[in-house]
Formats: sequence, structure tokens, C-alpha cells
Amino acid sequence: MTPSDLATLHALAFTQSRPWSAQEFAALLNHNSVFLVALPDGFALWRAIAGEAELLTLAVEPKVQRRGIGTQLMQHGLQEAATRADTAFLEVAEDNQAARALYAKHQFSEAGRRLAYYARTSGDAADALILRRNLDAAE
Repeated sequence: MTPSDLATLHALAFTQSRPWSAQEFAALLNHNSVFLVALPDGFALWRAIAGEAELLTLAVEPKVQRRGIGTQLMQHGLQEAATRADTAFLEVAEDNQAARALYAKHQFSEAGRRLAYYARTSGDAADALILRRNLDAAE
């Protein structure tokens, strides 16, 4: 997937907040610490530095959500992350129930919270939950 492909898919999947641009994806992908896990209808972008892997973003084409693509992206991402780090973490909007269920399925648990972190196009801002897990049991 090109940075433009990533930005297009990200915009389809993230309708409650500002999607990332092709330039932002290109800049991230230029770093050795960043790796991409991609499938035809989804992707996960990770960064691994100093023993920690961070899931930067995960997007699945809305038309095919809830068909296991997110699970596949997480499995592949966690496998790669385990070769680069000891722990993994991510941030997720508290009101994103589908993503929270996916991350719970992959043994992430709450480690912190950022109040009113995610601005919303309509309504109140959502808290960001900081989730983490050890990678010694990565799938």
C-alpha cells in the first residue's frame, strides 16, 4: 500500500476524527522503527523503539469490518512487534467499542487515560485509553 492508499483507507475508517494524510504516512514510513502490516482491506502501522512497540493506527475498510481482518492485522503486528520489543501499547478512544473489543481479545489492558483527548466532529471529546500488554505471549 502506498501512503496515498493508506490515507484513503484511513479516511474511510476514521469518520469521527481527522484522518491522517498521505504526507503523514510517508513521513512515518521513512523511519526504521516503523513497520506496516497490510492486507487488501486493512492495515496496521506500528513503531518499535527501546523495547516498546506502539500501535500507531489500525484501519479496516468499513464495508468489510467484523470479518476478522482486524484480528489478522493484530496477530501479524504482534508477531513482528515481539521480534522488536518486550511490551506493546496503544491508545484508543473510550467510545470505540469495536476497537476496544479487538484489543481486549489480544490481551491488552488499561494502563492509563487521557481525559477528553479525542476531539469529535459532533459532541463531547472522548477520553483516550492507554492500553498495554507484554509481548512474551504474542500470538
